[in-house]
Amino acid sequence: MSGAQPAPRRGARSHQTRTSSRLRSWLRHHRAMCLDSARRLLRHPLGSLLTMLAIAIALVLPAALWLVLDSARLLDAELDESATLTAYLEAGVDESQAMRINQALGAHPEVHATRLITAAEGMAEFQDSLGLADALGRLDDNPLPASVVVSPRETRPDAVRALAEQLEAVSGVDEVRLDLAWIERLAQLAELGRRVALALAVLFGLGVLLIVGNTIRLAVESRRQEIEVVTLIGATHAFVRRPFLYSGAWYGLGGGLLAWALLSLGGQWLAAPVTALAESYGAHFSLPQLDAAGSATLLFSSTLLGLLGAWIAVSRHLAEMRPS
Repeated sequence: MSGAQPAPRRGARSHQTRTSSRLRSWLRHHRAMCLDSARRLLRHPLGSLLTMLAIAIALVLPAALWLVLDSARLLDAELDESATLTAYLEAGVDESQAMRINQALGAHPEVHATRLITAAEGMAEFQDSLGLADALGRLDDNPLPASVVVSPRETRPDAVRALAEQLEAVSGVDEVRLDLAWIERLAQLAELGRRVALALAVLFGLGVLLIVGNTIRLAVESRRQEIEVVTLIGATHAFVRRPFLYSGAWYGLGGGLLAWALLSLGGQWLAAPVTALAESYGAHFSLPQLDAAGSATLLFSSTLLGLLGAWIAVSRHLAEMRPS
């Protein structure tokens, strides 16, 4: 019959209904386990607080070293601005030639800025620095050549060496001098700091895993009979594992919040003496604080470590546990 309507696809609708119902049930169970695990921690506030405090102490040291390295990077950027080369011009170069050489050096693509120091200016600075104005003023000729102070764009030691060789080839330049010792030492110290920070982060991260794992292991042992009963009636390992995973996440999040609080209070406590010490040397320096990205990274890392520690502990005990 041409007017017949197609039969409704009851199987597809029934499948969609079952899938939607399972998803809602899964979400409800996650929400219930999240709240139940939080309530269980609140029932034992002192023990939960001590566990979170232990996690916080394990996180504070690598996070503090991370902040120190961040301040060292800021200091490194300031020192990079002072990294310069000095190009000494030939003795026969007059002031007009020196200005043309200065322009030629400044046009180099790897040069950020240049500053010309004439022979007269060089002698004046030399007299002021040594306090020998009377003695040097009796000289008939100025023995100092004109020079150009060059600020490179790239301060890596190999790049600075290559630039120095290129500048020495410029007509009128007699010699280019640079001091790379402090740049190399600074780079080596920065690399050492990064490796120490990484090693401490891994070491104390393992400490957090052990703290959370041991706490969750005790929680699993205390609920062994309950776990055996729900396993007998068909509960999967994922179902049994879920509340303990939320407990580990709560421990990690709480430890991260305490670590953030300790870092903030410690920074405020040390801010005044550090600022006073820097000002005594004529510098301006302040301790770095965790910004929004750093705080989010700290909290995410601590929560992830708590979750991972709980997952390892529960999985191992579920594999060993057999219903009696």
